[in-house]
Amino acid sequence: MYRWDETPDLNITPFVDVMLVLMAILMVTAPTITYQERITLPKGTRSHKVEKVPSLTIRMDRHRTIYLGNDTYTLRDFADNFMLKSATLNKKSDVYIRADKSLPYGDVMYLLKSVKEAGFARVSLLTE
Repeated sequence: MYRWDETPDLNITPFVDVMLVLMAILMVTAPTITYQERITLPKGTRSHKVEKVPSLTIRMDRHRTIYLGNDTYTLRDFADNFMLKSATLNKKSDVYIRADKSLPYGDVMYLLKSVKEAGFARVSLLTE
């Protein structure tokens, strides 16, 4: 009779490798899975339309000429004229300032200060 002296060993290394690859695939794809639930919302008692506030763009070229819509101002006259014109504008509107990059820093800050002093709180400097 033939007798085995060795006990058989179970090699689980390939099984663990496959499981680690499957776990990595699951971890990468799980955050991208989205569930779409159908929800019917109840009607509200009051509704009002959200008012879209128009934005205002002010441009200043390298010759210190300021353009506001169809109007043209010099840097020296802008503050007073903008203060008068701002009385008819919505103070909650966004103001975007486009200034040439060759302008001195002080000129752009003067323009920004003039807009802020007119009562506009949401003022942004635009870049490329």
